[in-house]
Amino acid sequence: MHRHGYKGRKFGRKTDQRRALLRGLLCSLFQHQSINTTLARAKEIRRYAEKLITLAKKGGLANRRLIIARLDNMEVAGLLVDTIAPQIKRDSGYLRIVRTGFRRGDRAEMATISFVDEISLKKPTSTEEPKPAKAATKKTTKKEVKS
Repeated sequence: MHRHGYKGRKFGRKTDQRRALLRGLLCSLFQHQSINTTLARAKEIRRYAEKLITLAKKGGLANRRLIIARLDNMEVAGLLVDTIAPQIKRDSGYLRIVRTGFRRGDRAEMATISFVDEISLKKPTSTEEPKPAKAATKKTTKKEVKS
């Protein structure tokens, strides 16, 4: 039997469990910028993460809503669109996978997936000092005086 037309790894899980696993890994990656997982999982989440980062870099309300729908987490989606995406300078290849050896229990090959660029999770703050609030003044109009 051939494997034509089958995309993605199954991880020995049902569809809903697999989706939940991938969403959890993606959220952890965006929150911590680097996660340690199996090589197969790292390769699989790279496919989805790169597409989400590209959507976030494009910006716009529709793309923000697509990211929220795919991650199912408003805070992480906001973090990706508002903080992470503006700091990425490249057009593609946002993530790096580094093999880190084998897991002790089952000899599964482990890898670390992280961003290629350095990313600060703090929201960019403006260097300008806030302007003091102006005091409200009444506008007076001149009334014409008839004599």
